Amino acid sequence: MCGIAGYLDGGAPTPRGVLAAMTATLVHRGPDGEGTLEGDGVGLGHRRLSIVDLAGGAQPMANEDGSVAVVFNGEIYNHLELRRELEARGHVFRTRADTEVLVHLYEERGERLVEALNGIFAFAIWDRKARRLLLARDHLGVKPLYYALCGERLIFGSELKAVIAHPGVPRRLDPTALSDYLSFLYVPAPKSIYRDIWKLPPAHTLVVDRAGLAASARPVPRRYWEARFAPEPGAAEPAAREALRAVLTAAVRHQLMADVPLGAFLSGGVDSTAVLRFMRDAGVPAPQATTIGFGVPGFDERARARRVARHLGAEHHERVVTPDALAVVDRLAHHFDEPFADASAVPTWYLSAAARERVTVALSGDGGDETHAGYRRYWFEGLEHRLRRWIPGRPGRAALGLAARLYPKADWLPRPLRARTLLQNLAEPPAHAYYRSVTQMDERRKAGLLAPHLLKALAGYDPAEDFRAVYERVDAPDPISRAQAVDLVTYLPDDILTKVDRASMAHALEVRVPLLDPEAVAFAGRLPVGLKLRGRCRKYLLKEALRGRVPADVLDGRKQGFEVPLGRWFRRELRPLAESLADRAAIAAHFRTDAVRRLVREHQIGLADHSVALWTLLVFERWATHHLGGAARAAEGGGR
Repeated sequence: MCGIAGYLDGGAPTPRGVLAAMTATLVHRGPDGEGTLEGDGVGLGHRRLSIVDLAGGAQPMANEDGSVAVVFNGEIYNHLELRRELEARGHVFRTRADTEVLVHLYEERGERLVEALNGIFAFAIWDRKARRLLLARDHLGVKPLYYALCGERLIFGSELKAVIAHPGVPRRLDPTALSDYLSFLYVPAPKSIYRDIWKLPPAHTLVVDRAGLAASARPVPRRYWEARFAPEPGAAEPAAREALRAVLTAAVRHQLMADVPLGAFLSGGVDSTAVLRFMRDAGVPAPQATTIGFGVPGFDERARARRVARHLGAEHHERVVTPDALAVVDRLAHHFDEPFADASAVPTWYLSAAARERVTVALSGDGGDETHAGYRRYWFEGLEHRLRRWIPGRPGRAALGLAARLYPKADWLPRPLRARTLLQNLAEPPAHAYYRSVTQMDERRKAGLLAPHLLKALAGYDPAEDFRAVYERVDAPDPISRAQAVDLVTYLPDDILTKVDRASMAHALEVRVPLLDPEAVAFAGRLPVGLKLRGRCRKYLLKEALRGRVPADVLDGRKQGFEVPLGRWFRRELRPLAESLADRAAIAAHFRTDAVRRLVREHQIGLADHSVALWTLLVFERWATHHLGGAARAAEGGGR
């Protein structure tokens, strides 16, 4: 796993030394080596974390005559099969590295080489003869890739810090991205927090040549793959169960390739337990497994993880952490480069640090919720779909909307009686109802929090519109599959996988995700909904594939998730910080300080739990202070 950076100049040349500065920002992603290639208006930079072919995998790497060169971040799991095919066609390999497959495969297939790859990757290929640059990102978005178009120049990098290290890239906060962040807790692709800097979406390529840059023609990313949800009716459960075991064992076996120590994250939940079980099935005798806990009741799964490790014969390492919350949020602000308020980044950070003490590669259970219907909201999607059949058109929806406004919020009631959200969702079209289910802050609250100049810049912008376009585009035949498909192209890459990539690579740890192997995702997409969500049992078939092979309480216990005690932190450890939040320059420059003080006061006296909103504001303040500086220059213009 590595970090890449570079540029393509269509006009004035990039000054000498800039590529080295860009690449140097990624040293944490690749502490084992560096390399650059510059000339003729192109620059390719690379920082290496050695995983495969430790002696021979230096980058940039070129083909036989040097006409095609690549910088690459990731792993190509099927590189040996591809190498045999390419050697049969006369290509000569000089290393054992999977990187070398890319340049030869490009010679054969051009931009369509991505269709043959099974792996996690972000790469840039320079074709000297065609004088064009190809950028590509893997199927599910495990590996990141940013790019900026500034005049007659394209700049790219694994992280934003590499892109903005180029002097030709301005740092101008995008108010629409800030609005998105407040809604989702992250900035969704293709946006970044800055105007004119973009994320290449998962499963996309981007081809850029000098002629297009000179003509100021903005290149358009091309999608090369998309997960399909096409349930096959009548699938027999016993056969499906055995097939799932085979698919996931094969996925894990592919991802065991490494010339360095390899282990697994273990939370004690279904997905990480499944990965450890399939590591054993793939022939790993005593996998290294790492667990952390906070030592706070309700936020610590070490006991369950311990039972799993003992059952599967894993070499288990666990650590109790007492987070220095302010220090870690500063580190996260540095490494994430844009505001990111999913608080599970904190335990992921500590887990990655603990794992890196013993291994260089870790397998993770991420992706199981999205592919096998593990989120509670999927059950509610099915319930709402059934209830909508009984609503008498627009008058019925209007009546439900009125009832929702009159119904008390009632957080203190037992969960089944908190009907306000259900009534609100039934009053909305399905796309907007699902948007409400996955967002944290509505437009009314944002309007009360954002400073007047930002509200003016937003000019009525609504993040729900972009979300609705995704919801309506994805290919799915039923509401639960549609929700899964939406999550696979939004929440999964922009939140879950971003969190894991930044937190792990900050410690030079490569994390692989076998449950998101494209074949495993395709298999899950063919499963009938009833084999994923049966009654209230989520991830039904995955659990049945594990039954009798892992401790029963893993399969039947309460789903906990990777949570942190935010509410307690803001009333105890982080109380002084919360109470000073409104006085901080970055907050005063972007938000109404009276509204921020009200949130803090209500949380401290127990009137409401505003922990997520306060964390969102704190993370933004830390990010703006680190990356915009001082009072954090206010956003200009109306967004994209």
